[in-house]
Amino acid sequence: MVALDQSLFYLINARLTNPWLDLPMAVLSSWAFWGPLVAIAGVLLFCLGGFRGRAAVICAALTLGLTDGVVVDAIKGAVGRPRPNQVLEGVRMVDLQKATPRLLALFKPVKIEYSRPSIQPVTGISFPSGHASNNFAVAVVLAVFYRRWGWLYFIPATLIAYSRIYVGSHYPSDTIVAMVIGAGIACLVVAACEALWRRFAPRVAPRVASSHPSLIAG
Repeated sequence: MVALDQSLFYLINARLTNPWLDLPMAVLSSWAFWGPLVAIAGVLLFCLGGFRGRAAVICAALTLGLTDGVVVDAIKGAVGRPRPNQVLEGVRMVDLQKATPRLLALFKPVKIEYSRPSIQPVTGISFPSGHASNNFAVAVVLAVFYRRWGWLYFIPATLIAYSRIYVGSHYPSDTIVAMVIGAGIACLVVAACEALWRRFAPRVAPRVASSHPSLIAG
């Protein structure tokens, strides 16, 4: 299983590469680049999206807090799996150049380096991928609240997960397990929020509940 994981990793990281892909993969893999854009989108959805938008943002925030802040961090600490570029020879590491604001990195050559693994035993935070788990969690929340349009977010979520392998930060198994974790936690959180809303909203906020008896139903 480990050999297959490494073979798939080298296939994506070393063979299925192209100079035209380096920049978009580095952008997708950079939370510092697109994180602020996601935050702005969340604020706009909360302020302008009506009841459904606010419910979606709250569910997404709760899901991310549980996924990234609790479950994924706990697994990373318990497993301690090093990243590929920490233990494998010749991993192709792709990253954006440093720039402030980060948008200016789009106009600079992509930074490409090759790993030289440490001879000392190392531990790391490779398993599972936080990028993959977080984005699949958000994708599930959007799919539940916005159905056909929400499902579209699975496209960038999948590309972001793929980019983490492409840039040399994660093994394929790191991202696949993370996708399942993020999606599963999102389902649980949304189901719990829906159950709590149906039970307590008529007593706590009767006017709102009369207009919106369900968080996710149209």
